[in-house]
Amino acid sequence: MSVKHASFTIERTYAAPIGKVWQAWADQASKAKWFVSPDDWESTGHSLDFRESGTEHVAGTAPDGTVHAYNARYQDIQPHERIVSTYTMHQNDKRTSVSLATMEFEESDGKTTLTVTEHGAFFDGLDRPEWREQGTNALLDALGKSL
Repeated sequence: MSVKHASFTIERTYAAPIGKVWQAWADQASKAKWFVSPDDWESTGHSLDFRESGTEHVAGTAPDGTVHAYNARYQDIQPHERIVSTYTMHQNDKRTSVSLATMEFEESDGKTTLTVTEHGAFFDGLDRPEWREQGTNALLDALGKSL
C-alpha cells in the first residue's frame, strides 16, 4: 500500500468571453460535450449539480471492461472567478485517488485564461500524477474545441 502526493498547474487561454467558458463548466449540457471519457470508452453516465455542496459524477467503461468513475463535490463557487472541488477517482470499486482542484477564470480583451491547479493523493500505483495531468490536458483540449 502506497500513496504518492503531487501537484500540477495548467494554464490555457481560450478565444472566448468568460461567460461562455464559465457556462461550459456550469451547465450540464455544455459540460457533457467536453468532460467525457476517451473515444474508445463507453459512457455510463454524467450528472451535474453545479452549486456549492453540489456533486458531479462521470463514469465510463474502458475497452478492457474496467469501469472508471469520477465523483466530485463543489466546495466553493465564485461566478466567473473560481471553482474549487474535491473529487475521488475509482476503478471498478477501488478508490485510486483523491484530489483538490481549483479552476480560476480571468478575462482580458475578450479572451479567457483558465488556470487549473490540482493537488492529489494517488494510491497504490493504480493512478499516477502524470496520467492525471495528461488526462486534464486532454479535457482542456476538448473544452477548447467545444467553445
